[in-house]
Amino acid sequence: MFKKILIANRGEIALRIIRTCREMGIKTVAVYSTADKDSLHVRFADEAVCIGPPPSAKSYLKMPNLISAAEITNADAIHPGYGFLSENAEFSRICQEYGIKFIGATPEMINSMGDKATAKDTMKKAGVPIIPGSEGLLDSVAQGKKLAAEVGYPVLLKATAGGGGRGMRLVKQESEFQKAWDDARMESAAAFGNDGLYLEKFVEEPRHIEIQIVGDSRGRACHLSERDCSIQRRHQKLVEETPSPIVSQELREKMGAAAIAGAEAIGYEGAGTIEFLVDKHGDFYFMEMNTRIQVEHPITEEVTDFDLIKEQIQVAAGVPISGKNYFPKLHSMECRINAEDPGNGFRPSPGKITNLHLPGGHGVRVDSHVYAGYTIPPNYDSMIAKLIVSAQSREEAITRMKRALSEFVIEGIKTTIPFHIKLMDDPIFKSGKFTTKFLEDFDFSDLK
Repeated sequence: MFKKILIANRGEIALRIIRTCREMGIKTVAVYSTADKDSLHVRFADEAVCIGPPPSAKSYLKMPNLISAAEITNADAIHPGYGFLSENAEFSRICQEYGIKFIGATPEMINSMGDKATAKDTMKKAGVPIIPGSEGLLDSVAQGKKLAAEVGYPVLLKATAGGGGRGMRLVKQESEFQKAWDDARMESAAAFGNDGLYLEKFVEEPRHIEIQIVGDSRGRACHLSERDCSIQRRHQKLVEETPSPIVSQELREKMGAAAIAGAEAIGYEGAGTIEFLVDKHGDFYFMEMNTRIQVEHPITEEVTDFDLIKEQIQVAAGVPISGKNYFPKLHSMECRINAEDPGNGFRPSPGKITNLHLPGGHGVRVDSHVYAGYTIPPNYDSMIAKLIVSAQSREEAITRMKRALSEFVIEGIKTTIPFHIKLMDDPIFKSGKFTTKFLEDFDFSDLK
């Protein structure tokens, strides 16, 4: 087992990893930018190293600084958390080169899943259902139009190197194709340095369902059931839950088997997710694979009594998985609490937290790195906490979440708490009959 792990991340996920390491008897090294010198992950790690100024490019994304921090502290492994360098094949390769275990996917695995066209082809060969569309990148507008006519409009043009909704355009009819093509290529080139596009059939009334998987160094994988991530704004998740209100046990087992087949096809090692779109007919299609731990992993932990961070570390150390699949015993839901103003277009709201009270009680968990007096820097992602509740049923989980949200006091900044409270009362959300487009028609006016 590892003796010391450097955590190449910040905020709540860094603190989350530190907690599991401490329970496993593993020493930890926190890294931080000058903007994060007062963050809790710095305080609770065994050692801490400043790696640069506030901009991510000069600190958390600066690979030489991270490797240097690992070397001077004699860390034998690096845990990247999520975001930043967690899915960076070059960083994974450099860790290998320096004899430091990267607690995550190998460079080959990251590359095979990071390029969406390659990932789609890999999954198709493994027998995982894929959305009808182009076999690879499109060569021209003419080719795209021809294929769109074959699969039927509406279609999606998607950047092969895309993410977060960038480089993606919906095309409802042929007359819109040229403009959508030009716009998607320009946006993708600017954001990712790659203007390659592929085409997919647009899935009607979609739900975003992901399957949590864990694979070991022996090429075996298991799944821990699904998470429903359909409550999104501009492709950014705001609420996640498990089990999904639309997934039957039969569908769960089919999706789980497909996810395992996909993971084992690339010999996947570590924790990851296979993400699917499920249409109104209950058919599911591969969307992408995330080769890292997810923000929403706590809800899976709550319903399966399974520490995913611990499993990541053990698998990276060569410990085999049990091979058992896990199914939900409870219903769990997570609200992402962001330092944003939901009544003003979710405008970021960095600043000093003047007063803080965290909710508690049975079935309530808060993953956070903030405290009263903490100043939220403007340099990073706006998520400051994750509120997780668990209960015997979805209805009880919603009631518990509403109660916990009402107890959650954060003063000095704007947060998304008022939005989440309103969402818990929304009849469509409570019915479970929503799609990924649900928030496009949501009324935010009374949150101002």
